[in-house]
Amino acid sequence: MIASLTFIYRTLSFVSMYSSGVITKGDPMSVTVDHEPLAAEDLGYSTVGQVLSHVQRNNRLVVNLLIDGESPDLSQLRGVRRSPLQGRVVYIETARRGEMALDVLADVQQQLLEAEAYKTEAANLLQRNKVSAAMEKLGFYFSTWQVAQECVVKTSQLLRLDLETVRVDSRSIAQILGDFTAQLKQTQQTLIHRDFVSLTDQLLYETADGCDRWIAVFDAIRAVASAN
Repeated sequence: MIASLTFIYRTLSFVSMYSSGVITKGDPMSVTVDHEPLAAEDLGYSTVGQVLSHVQRNNRLVVNLLIDGESPDLSQLRGVRRSPLQGRVVYIETARRGEMALDVLADVQQQLLEAEAYKTEAANLLQRNKVSAAMEKLGFYFSTWQVAQECVVKTSQLLRLDLETVRVDSRSIAQILGDFTAQLKQTQQTLIHRDFVSLTDQLLYETADGCDRWIAVFDAIRAVASAN
């Protein structure tokens, strides 16, 4: 959250400088990267694409781009990259891949901890035959597991991580994701058949270590992210 607020503050500060005339369109060339001026002309850069390539060399991702105070149409990225720097005001905000991955993992881990509490509440409600209330809790639980799986896949892509080679204890993360998927399908099938006794047992016992296993997977990815 703090990182997000810092990012917003820096962006708004730049827009304020641009609109107030501190930075103006028509200047020979003005390129700012992470709130610091970049001597693009001295480096021989003449296009936005050359600057983007420059800032991405150190394993950084561009998370915000403003040209003359406005966000360009990124669906036309090729044209944006070809845009000349001469007479333009360019602002770029970057983040390290590892930092982005760590932020996402922390957020989803908090969701998993909340989902675990919802799962326990759902099991207790089922034991009291309060099915409708239990289903509301389970909806959040199921969706959070799906979010966690997507988080692992996306962060591994961000970090260029092969899930078949990174291991938690003796098993690869890819294998563990397969276990999670199978377990989730089994629980959903039990729910479809309205076998609430078996469903309660699955929630209380068979998935008892689910959150801990997710966190172990996240920790393995964090170890890689911290080095990026």
